Amino acid sequence: MSDIQAAAKSLNKSVYEDNLKKNIEERMELQGKSPKLATLEEAIRRSGLKDGMTISFHHHFRGGDKVVNLVVAKLAEMGFKNLHLAASSLSDVHAPLIEHIKNGVITRISTSGLRGELAREISMGLMEEPVIFRSHGGRGAAIAKGDLHIDVAFLGASSCDPLGNACGYSRSENAKSICGSLGYALPDAQYADKVVILTDDLVPYPNTPNSISERDVDFVVEVDSVGDSSKIASGAIRDTKNPRDILLAQQAAKVIINSGYFKDGFSIQTGSGGASLAAVKFIRESMIEKGIKASFALGGITAHMVKLHEEGLIERLIDVQSFDKVAAESIKTDPMHKEVSSCEYASADEPGSAVHYLDIVILSALEADVNFNVNVLVGSDGIIRGAIGGHPDTAADSALSIIVCPLLRGRIPCIVDEVTTLITPGSSVDVIVTEYGIAVNPRRPELAERLKEAGLKVVDIKSLRDKALSIIGTPAALPFGDKTVGIVMNRDGSVLDVIKNIDDKK
Repeated sequence: MSDIQAAAKSLNKSVYEDNLKKNIEERMELQGKSPKLATLEEAIRRSGLKDGMTISFHHHFRGGDKVVNLVVAKLAEMGFKNLHLAASSLSDVHAPLIEHIKNGVITRISTSGLRGELAREISMGLMEEPVIFRSHGGRGAAIAKGDLHIDVAFLGASSCDPLGNACGYSRSENAKSICGSLGYALPDAQYADKVVILTDDLVPYPNTPNSISERDVDFVVEVDSVGDSSKIASGAIRDTKNPRDILLAQQAAKVIINSGYFKDGFSIQTGSGGASLAAVKFIRESMIEKGIKASFALGGITAHMVKLHEEGLIERLIDVQSFDKVAAESIKTDPMHKEVSSCEYASADEPGSAVHYLDIVILSALEADVNFNVNVLVGSDGIIRGAIGGHPDTAADSALSIIVCPLLRGRIPCIVDEVTTLITPGSSVDVIVTEYGIAVNPRRPELAERLKEAGLKVVDIKSLRDKALSIIGTPAALPFGDKTVGIVMNRDGSVLDVIKNIDDKK
């Protein structure tokens, strides 16, 4: 190439780059005039929100969420009262809601779970109206049917363009936060009367691929931060080095391998507890040894599942919530890593929801009783300290539901006569794995026989209860009061159980 040709090429490249920069600047200036762009206060006023209405949020940033506190503080500043807060779940970070409840800004709550100081205060009787608890599938179904009507949804997004195309990751170099799947926000975006997207990464149109479409979005608000990505793996999601958890994981893996469902093309979901996650490692070893591959893994997706997928042991990932940054990054780039709404994930009303096609689920428990009922919401002290999540949804629809829990936690029995709060009915539970033996629901005699033939220690669940009592004795009755602080809804919309306040004066 001659010097003249090189100079001409360089000049053409410079002109092209200048034109491209000018085009982007003009495009951003035009998008800056998008009628959907607003401050948070403007979006609230233009949404038509009034006292007594329902506002909703998602919890994909988990312990790192900043949207709920930001929005409710603004609503309090603007003088709103008597609002119904319908969040997919609430956690420790939402303790500031306590003051907003005391001041009458929030008078009703619907959620899947509560944790931390907010949960303690509500358990003690903070609210006049009981909190309504639904499973993730139950919440999606309630929104779709109109049983849970949302007036204004405030949804945090990792990136969004000025017209409202939003998702839980970003292709921008300026990305501040990612959360991966927005599965619990999708029903809100589809069915709420008004939808406000909050983002800390406003990107040029079109933001594709997108989880939430511009056609469902009314307002876009740019904020400093929607969440701390480092905290999406906080709380119950944990690896374990605890010898007891590892023993439970090994036993759960043996149940799966010898259940009759562990064969090529099986599907699986695991909970977020240490033993559940550790079980995946033992299953992986057997999958490699036997040449077995799974068709899909479902639910909250973790780095463990991403690894198995990348190794070719799991064909597809169906993700309603990314449980860590590895999973959140995977969903951005992998076409076999599919995002689904909570309705597609676990609604009993959706013929095509993924749980209907689930073979095996491994779940944890705070308590299980002699009738195989499970409690994952209320602690042994009567304080709300967890979430229903997809527990009853997956247990009900899977071919094999396995509950993994220790016989004791400290001086607290986990196998009891009757659970403190009924979350997952025993009719949905097949196996309970403890370090003292494996209990199989009497309605599954063929399963019990398979496990016995494999040499596993199958015991009567009442013997596990008796073992626990022989070690720690009979616990004192909890000091429940007369006030109902929570109502647990069944998947079909009926009331499953109620939660009474803890009376610390008793």
